[in-house]
Amino acid sequence: MRNQEKINLFWFRRDLRLHDNAGLYHALRSGKPVLCVFIFDTSILDKLEDRSDARVSFIHQTISGLREQLHQLGSALIVRQGDPQVVWPELLAAYAVGAVYTNRDYETYAIQRDHQVSQLLAARGAGFHTFKDHVIFEGNEVLKDDGLPYTVFTPYSRKWRARLLTRPATGGQSGSFFLQSYPNERYFDRFYTTAPLPMPSLADIGFEPTSLSLPPATVSRSLIKAYDKQRDFPSIQGTSRLGIHFRFGAISIREKARHAQALNDTYLNELIWRDFYAQILYHFPRVETRAFNPRYDLIEWRNNEAEFEAWCAGRTGYPMVDAGMRELNATGFMHNRARMITASFLTKHLLIDWRWGEAYFAAKLLDFDLASNNGGWQWAAGSGTDAAPYFRVFNPIAQQEKFDKDFAYIRRWAPEYGTARYPEPIVDHKMARERCLAAYKEALAPAPEK
Repeated sequence: MRNQEKINLFWFRRDLRLHDNAGLYHALRSGKPVLCVFIFDTSILDKLEDRSDARVSFIHQTISGLREQLHQLGSALIVRQGDPQVVWPELLAAYAVGAVYTNRDYETYAIQRDHQVSQLLAARGAGFHTFKDHVIFEGNEVLKDDGLPYTVFTPYSRKWRARLLTRPATGGQSGSFFLQSYPNERYFDRFYTTAPLPMPSLADIGFEPTSLSLPPATVSRSLIKAYDKQRDFPSIQGTSRLGIHFRFGAISIREKARHAQALNDTYLNELIWRDFYAQILYHFPRVETRAFNPRYDLIEWRNNEAEFEAWCAGRTGYPMVDAGMRELNATGFMHNRARMITASFLTKHLLIDWRWGEAYFAAKLLDFDLASNNGGWQWAAGSGTDAAPYFRVFNPIAQQEKFDKDFAYIRRWAPEYGTARYPEPIVDHKMARERCLAAYKEALAPAPEK
């Protein structure tokens, strides 16, 4: 039986929180009671090979928490599983929906999905309203003076920082308007009042609980203060490990940017990189499958499958590479310095297509974010924006001497290093570097004049 009271729906996606949620704020102020929705999108879930994928467990736990919060407020959370194109007609049949509110996502699939849903809603007389939430500045907010997007980080970051100063905060908040919180709590009495609704279990959606440890949503002020001094050393807890919370919006990016602005400019710079890669994906969606710099699509990759498997397993004979890969396989996390070393090794020492490595990271990283993962891999391969020049080939031995000189990280993740059980290097560094330079030079050489 259809509920006849006119309501608005708020659709959770990568914004899994009630606090400081832009789209939810506007929904609550819309004038109609608000009922919240989450859809376990089978278009995404069906592509996951690991039935105990920790990210699905994280989402399920977070959604369970949101459901309990809404229950305490006298409302409920609709949780469905399926293709949004199928789920939304079912919801429109069950409720008298005036409009759907949500926050924008800039990945190609999300843009296409939202366009289709907006058309479906419009055909049934319902509105579709989207808002910026998981970035500070989205695609067209930080542009060059000629109106074109930035493709180099440093000038982008300067304009990003200048943009913060163009508009002061309002409503008694200090700082920049772009970093101020949305006071959602003032309007919690505007949620639609209803009894709790059922929620599918992990098993119901075809998954099992993870064995991995999920990182907390909090980080100490002292860690952020020391971030610039400690972030490059993988043996110490010098990074926040908040990536999974940023990815699914369990914490507010505006709140963390305010903290970073007050505590450590280097940490703020990392958040600017996040916005930079998001706007690159928005303006240049081709990077999902091709090199940002098209000339790099001409490289003849070796793509040796046995060597790729050795890299995946952390058995290359280069301890910094192996430690990084084993950390990833065991925990779903890899230190940022190790990410650069392992990515450089795969693409330049082994001449294996960066897309292979990107896909492996996408399957394994708890904090996988398409824009940042793609940007990082293309940086390592030399094919992206602000990329490491093709002739810069990280020496994994020199990297170890600089960032793990006491072998603390290596001892933890590759404890057999230095014994007969540790594999011999699968490639000689000097030979691999020369081979890489030759392959890149050949691909990037100017076409002969006709």
